[in-house]
Amino acid sequence: MPATPAPLPQTTLEHRLGHWIRQYVHGFPGMFALFVLKQGWACLFGGLMLGAILATHVFWSPHWPLHRYDALFVFALSTQALFLIFRLETKQEAMIILIFHLTGTAMEWFKVSAGSWTYPEPGFFKIMHVPLFSGFMYASVGSYMARVIRLFDMRFQPYPRFSASLALALAIYANFFTHHYLPDFRWVLVIATLLLYGRCWISYRVVDSDWHMRLPLAAFLSSVALWIAENIGTFTGTWLYAHRQFTWVVHPQKLVSWYLLLYVAFITVTLLIRPDRTEPDRQ
Repeated sequence: MPATPAPLPQTTLEHRLGHWIRQYVHGFPGMFALFVLKQGWACLFGGLMLGAILATHVFWSPHWPLHRYDALFVFALSTQALFLIFRLETKQEAMIILIFHLTGTAMEWFKVSAGSWTYPEPGFFKIMHVPLFSGFMYASVGSYMARVIRLFDMRFQPYPRFSASLALALAIYANFFTHHYLPDFRWVLVIATLLLYGRCWISYRVVDSDWHMRLPLAAFLSSVALWIAENIGTFTGTWLYAHRQFTWVVHPQKLVSWYLLLYVAFITVTLLIRPDRTEPDRQ
């Protein structure tokens, strides 16, 4: 079984854009520009959600009949539907994203009930004080993970035993809940990621050249991007952390949480995209 999902049909918008851009790619500057563009295209869902959060923060009025949180929920649903209609995601990727959406929403319910953060604005589409658009923020992480693997034709070698990866993901996810009552094992789990994935290289293709990066380094760089995105949420007051000490800036220690959550997202994606079954040579 291949490590990446079946490619989208060659007539998709995604393929046509890629073909058009590659006509103008020349040398290393062009390759770097294409790398940035592909990364941006991979996180399109998350970028659109952040744009909607910023736009509604600036322009939305509390006197309008539709609450801001509800508008974000409708926007997220519409965006997901358009992704499927225009084949920007495969059905397999959509299923992966749904799984991560549900696990993320469950964690939101727990964290809000535990007082870790709050959603201060009113909304009709709220369950247990959590607006339903919030699950799409987790879904955007899953969307990025699934799309970036496909867009860059990624391979992971040597990939550890999948049972060990799955056990690590479950332990990380459980720790997000249990650390409220038991000792916090996040640093133990960080060490576990290094031990399990420290030897794993990501091989990815930009144009016709293969590049390589250690998986833990890629996870760390991605966690920095997510931390910056989270600061946009707190800057706009979309969600508020407890004990913020008069600043909207998210504490840098949240980088560790995002780093670990990325492994949960990655291993969730690989439930259907099994790198441990990759053929040694690209077909």
